[in-house]
Amino acid sequence: MQIITADQAGALIKDRATIFLGGLGMGSLAEEVLQGLERQFLATGHPQQLTTWACGAIGNSGDGGMKHFAHKGMIQRVIAGHFGQTGPEMMKMVHAAEVEAYNFPQGSISHLTRHIAARTPGLLTKVGLRTFVDPRYEGGKMNAASTEDLVRLVEFAGEEWLHYPTPVIDVGIIRGTLADENGNISVDKEGVLLEQLAIAQSARRCGGIVICQVERVVEAGSIHPKRVKVPGYLVDYVVVATRPENHMQTISTVYNPSFSGDVKVPLGHLEPLPLDERKVIARRAAMELRPGAITNLGIGIPAGVPAVAAEEGIADLLTLSVESGVTGGVPAQGGDFSQAYNPESMVEQSAQFDFYDGGGLDYSFLGLAQVDHHGNINVSKFSGRPVGCGGFINITRSTPNLVFCGTFTAGGLKLAIGDGKLTILQEGRSKKFITQVEQVTFNGEDAAQRRQNVVFVTERAVFHLREEGLELTEIAPGVDLQRDVLDQMDFPPIVRDVKRMDPGLFSETWGGLGDIVRRAPSAHPAHPGH
Repeated sequence: MQIITADQAGALIKDRATIFLGGLGMGSLAEEVLQGLERQFLATGHPQQLTTWACGAIGNSGDGGMKHFAHKGMIQRVIAGHFGQTGPEMMKMVHAAEVEAYNFPQGSISHLTRHIAARTPGLLTKVGLRTFVDPRYEGGKMNAASTEDLVRLVEFAGEEWLHYPTPVIDVGIIRGTLADENGNISVDKEGVLLEQLAIAQSARRCGGIVICQVERVVEAGSIHPKRVKVPGYLVDYVVVATRPENHMQTISTVYNPSFSGDVKVPLGHLEPLPLDERKVIARRAAMELRPGAITNLGIGIPAGVPAVAAEEGIADLLTLSVESGVTGGVPAQGGDFSQAYNPESMVEQSAQFDFYDGGGLDYSFLGLAQVDHHGNINVSKFSGRPVGCGGFINITRSTPNLVFCGTFTAGGLKLAIGDGKLTILQEGRSKKFITQVEQVTFNGEDAAQRRQNVVFVTERAVFHLREEGLELTEIAPGVDLQRDVLDQMDFPPIVRDVKRMDPGLFSETWGGLGDIVRRAPSAHPAHPGH
């Protein structure tokens, strides 16, 4: 192992190299190394025509992460589980087809790292079938410049599968907390483990190099063996971060010891959510929970579910998890997404997705952006702008109970909520229930055939997925069925027995969730077929 500067690290990377980047947002991301790589390109014009792989979004939508690659000629191809934090410069290049761009499920890319390391022919999975990742749809290609097929539809044992061949990795760029003089790496202050080990193994297996950014170097043998997450024989170069902002724990936080499990912080002081459409949706979504449910939460409105559960006194009945590998505690949101306050356990991201893909979750609460009459959902591409699927496709493939949460319309929606009813003051400019989604991130027909329980919860209406399409099952007190619901959809739902949503959802205090959940049968129903 050799200790070098970030600029020296940048000079090590050759033209047309394939780089696998560890990290999620700014968490576990070797930001200082990427800065050195960018300075090398700006000074010399090299390295050119790079390919980058990343399991999730890399960056902070500003001056960190993939922004350092967003130069004409520097990058040829970007493959990632999400593009949402890559910044306007990279998004512009992707949208303008100035760079090849592919979006694959976050968990599948995470699993692929282990296949590269193990020298297998690649990853075989059902995750992504009949979504935009399927070659019969788009093959994960995000623009016209992306012409090579990186995922294949194959038949094995009489069934359809998606096959991801293993790429050759020239450089693995990872991050830890400490490196000892032999190159052994700890991740003590990280809030997630991700796939740092598998990335290092992948690069080494391919004959490439591994560069690891750390906070400091310590004496050989001073890191307890159980704390070593990447053995020294896998690490070629170590870069010591010179500035805390280049070694952020998350997009928003330099270091919070409760994320890394070093302290427990009191959570009882958390303020209840204000009574608005987000709280109404979170309350109604929480009514789907069952005692003992192992649950995943997406970003945005679904993040309100644990807050509602806590306010209603049933938080102890839930086990919450995040796809990054964290379970227990309270999942963090916003710029701290992927972490949790007071987590009970952390495993590598690939292990968490093993559990998810295997049907280990009972429930998942996810966002809702566009829905069509088949129950297809799009959360990954809008007006040609790639956002990406993240772990959405993994989670929705195998979780038996899915609750999609979002407002009924978007853009300027104004509501009055109180006294047990909902009043629409100004309708949103954009409909979410449309004739055809722009991209299929979730296939409703496939889910219905595999008998998943799928619920769509909005502030004014609730739908259930049936084999023949979406059935409207509830509307809010105070809204007009025709004017406020049916006229705001581009397709007619099935309308049979429409009930009123609980008026308590639209009152300042509710108190009804505990009885609903405790009376329900326990979780762990039969899981849907793959």
